[in-house]
Amino acid sequence: MKNFEKYERSYFMPPEISYDWVKKDYIDKAPIWCSVDLRDGNQALIEPMSLEEKIEFFQMLLAIGFKEIEVGFPAASETEYQFLRTLIEQNMIPDDVTIQVLTQAREHIIKKTFEAVKGAPHAVIHLYNSTSVAQREQVFKKSKEEVKQIAIDGAKLLKKLADETEGNFTFQYSPESFPGTEVDYALEVCNAVLEEWRPTKDNKVIINLPTTVENAMPHVFATQVEYMSKNLLYRENVKERARLVRKLLNSVMQNLVCLQELIESREPYLEMESEQEMWISSHWR
Repeated sequence: MKNFEKYERSYFMPPEISYDWVKKDYIDKAPIWCSVDLRDGNQALIEPMSLEEKIEFFQMLLAIGFKEIEVGFPAASETEYQFLRTLIEQNMIPDDVTIQVLTQAREHIIKKTFEAVKGAPHAVIHLYNSTSVAQREQVFKKSKEEVKQIAIDGAKLLKKLADETEGNFTFQYSPESFPGTEVDYALEVCNAVLEEWRPTKDNKVIINLPTTVENAMPHVFATQVEYMSKNLLYRENVKERARLVRKLLNSVMQNLVCLQELIESREPYLEMESEQEMWISSHWR
């Protein structure tokens, strides 16, 4: 009964705590909505979408009105790669729509990603590497400086390949597992990336702060975001983004799939259930 005592808080408050965000009771301009269904949603499925299904889904997102769509992780599989090439080569991306692709800060993955986006009318290249304490110590077994260097090297390669590749590209960086990262260190890594990209008014970049693993109350995340926003370099040329949808979307889709499997596994025994239990099973099926 006391196992809970082994758990400790795994989030970090900023070195300077400010709650200015609570003073604003409404938004004064519309946010930029980016659909992540084709990537984050797709990875939640037991059977990922085929090329044809992804094209159909992309066309549906266009019909809904999305102007920014994350289309996938082109280096992850042949289907992901071919999907992106199909969109570009068949001119399926409207002029007013920006696609987005994801890449880890690893040389061979970044190079494969730029092969996939060649000729894109406008694409956001989303670079990430994990910065959390758990990932540094248990997965990568690297120091803070070594993990920061991974981000810097990735940022340099993005800039180099963007100059060499046909297309129109915008850069985005994420300190993956941000909630489990010391906020001042996350800021240090993001600023190191910004120093490589040196964004301008005409060539802005995006810093994404993902709630990869939610480990604190919402007001903690809001305070972390506020600190980052106030202390990022080149702030006037940086668009901030908070990635909140992924966990909700994934959990809903996974729960529905698990529920369906549970119902199907119970079908041979329906004749043994009460009328109320049978109604519940039939209702959810």
